[in-house]
Amino acid sequence: MFFGTIFFGMGSDRWGRRISFITLLLIYSVFTLAGAFAPSAGWLIAMRFFAGLGIGAEIVVIGTYVTELVPSHARGRYVAITQVAGFTAVPVAAILSRLLVPTHFLMAGWRWVMVIGASGALLTWWFRRRLPESPRWLESCGLTAEADEVMRALEAESLSGAAAQPAIAVQEPVRPSQERGTFAELWRPPYLRRTVMLILFQLLQTIGFYGFANWAPTFLLKRGFSLLHSLEYTMLIALVSPVGPILCAWTSDRLERKWTIVVLALLVAAFGLGFGSASTPAAVVTFGALLTLCNYWFSAAFHAFQAELFPTRIRATGVGFTYSWSRLSAAFTSLLIGAVLAHGVPAVFALLAAAMTGVAVIIAVMGPRTNRVTLEELSG
Repeated sequence: MFFGTIFFGMGSDRWGRRISFITLLLIYSVFTLAGAFAPSAGWLIAMRFFAGLGIGAEIVVIGTYVTELVPSHARGRYVAITQVAGFTAVPVAAILSRLLVPTHFLMAGWRWVMVIGASGALLTWWFRRRLPESPRWLESCGLTAEADEVMRALEAESLSGAAAQPAIAVQEPVRPSQERGTFAELWRPPYLRRTVMLILFQLLQTIGFYGFANWAPTFLLKRGFSLLHSLEYTMLIALVSPVGPILCAWTSDRLERKWTIVVLALLVAAFGLGFGSASTPAAVVTFGALLTLCNYWFSAAFHAFQAELFPTRIRATGVGFTYSWSRLSAAFTSLLIGAVLAHGVPAVFALLAAAMTGVAVIIAVMGPRTNRVTLEELSG
């Protein structure tokens, strides 16, 4: 996912948002399907590696694409809606795993879970025909006529069935900007501060976010709960996963995203400490649900926020490169948590809480306000 996020994140600025999205979905689906029929653990690991190349940058491309396609007063809501769809898969996957993994119909149940996960490949042909390219990306490449064609199609679709609107006369022809961005721009003002901020942010938020999401069953086993009960509690907690992005869709354009991220990071730290010390099933599920809700609300908010901080010509490059640090952090977080877990579950959650507190401080000090500001203004 680290390599995929860097390569395809940068590639999206060169090849376009639409083709990158479709290609990444196809790569992930094909290798996930191949992994479902893996004859050995080595084969499965290899297929998961290549599937990770595909899925690593997909969320970056989606956030970039949606951010460039919707008006400034609705960016947060629409990015959050994509997160609602994505995180609905969390409880669906948990339920499928609970139902299918213990079974063996024609093949092991876990293989059926992966086959279902690979079904996105069936949608690529439809996406190829229906998705427009980002008009901002087209304009940044000097393809003004194509950008204008996309805009006219979007306007016609949005006005279909509505009263006819008067045409807007263009007094001066729009000249192609032909802005070809470079990676070096990320390390020059005014983007250097944002690049550093997002790298630090991504390194720390991954510890708090994935530390809980990936390790919850292990934490419960360590606290003395049985494997069956651990999976059932995890499934119950996972059911609230879409609620966080739904709340974000409702609040993202009403509440300043910068301060929303700060408050949610602190709530994740607090509820994480509560989960780490919970000893009864009711407390485990309650703190776990609150932690999951805030985690996914936080995720939806920061994905909208990070896509607003760079200009179109390097938007996917900037977001992809900085977001790749979260993939790298995720790889080493497992080793870090495994080592700290030897000192007990509360010690792990103290580590996660410290990481999320650091996230809150970084965004509070270095993060700009972005609500209802056009992308062109934000990028300077």
